[in-house]
Order: sequence, then C-alpha cells, then structure tokens
Amino acid sequence: VQLQASGGGLVQAGGSLRLSCATSGRAFSSYTMGWFRQAPGKEREFVATIRNRNSGGNTYYSDSVKGRFTISRDNAKNTVTLQMNSLKPEDTAVYYCAAGSGLILSSVRSETQYPYWGQGTLVTVSS
Repeated sequence: VQLQASGGGLVQAGGSLRLSCATSGRAFSSYTMGWFRQAPGKEREFVATIRNRNSGGNTYYSDSVKGRFTISRDNAKNTVTLQMNSLKPEDTAVYYCAAGSGLILSSVRSETQYPYWGQGTLVTVSS
C-alpha cells in the first residue's frame, strides 16, 4: 500500500484545513486508516483513526482534537480525509496518514500497529 498525503499549508488560528490521503493498492476498505502528527522537537502522536468496513468504520480521536477534527473515508475513491476546524497554533506539525490491518480496538492509537505511512504534509497555524 502506498499513501500520499496532501492539503497542508499555512492558516491562521481559528481557520480550517482539509487533509487528504490517497492510497494505491488493493483492499483499501479492509485497512484501518489513521492520522498522526509530529510537532517540532516532539514525538509523533496519534490524531485520529477510522476503522475498516468490517469493523463498522468507527472513528476515534485524541482528546486534543476531539470536536474540532473529523476523519472520514471514501472506499470507492481509496481516500481518507481529515477535516480540521478551529485550528490552534499547537496543531502545527507534520501530519502523516497511515494504514494498518488486523488492528484490535485497544491498539488503534499506537503508531507501531500501522506498517504503511505516507510522506507527511506540513500544517502551520499562526497566532
């Protein structure tokens, strides 16, 4: 599976951005798709994930983005999207999309469970 993230950029605090992740390869609908981010000088952290079709497509978010970000997927177009609203300067980071299969619920926030990663897209939120 190959992943290509896009949509990053510079936005003022309170603004919105929409990140997309296009994937190639078969069986996209069978993958759990996640977004992670890495801020300067910090470790990469979980942002959001959407489970595969067989697991009901449920979504999960980190506490820091819950209520502001929305993850969705289009299995027909093999894409996953992260809609980010009410952005804050602390959201500034490189955002990565990732794919994994066979994840159990307790592991969906762990980056080690996602073997496939995109190249990252930079989001900068100015104050």
